[in-house]
Amino acid sequence: MGSLSLRMPDSYHTAVKELAMQDNISINQFIVSAVAEKIAAFETERYLETRASRASKEKFLSVLAKAPATEPEEFDR
Repeated sequence: MGSLSLRMPDSYHTAVKELAMQDNISINQFIVSAVAEKIAAFETERYLETRASRASKEKFLSVLAKAPATEPEEFDR
């Protein structure tokens, strides 16, 4: 496991400290969790861009044409 020395504005440090205390976790755990969330967001964006690049409008319209032309249920309106 690696270590990282980090400088941040006092206001961020105070906010992180307070939020970590509210969740009963360490500042380190809070920051690791925040980094993991940011990594997941970037990876999701990359995944969706890759999938979108393989998309076919013709195939989409072909599948859509097979859907029945019915009104949605009341709870789906």
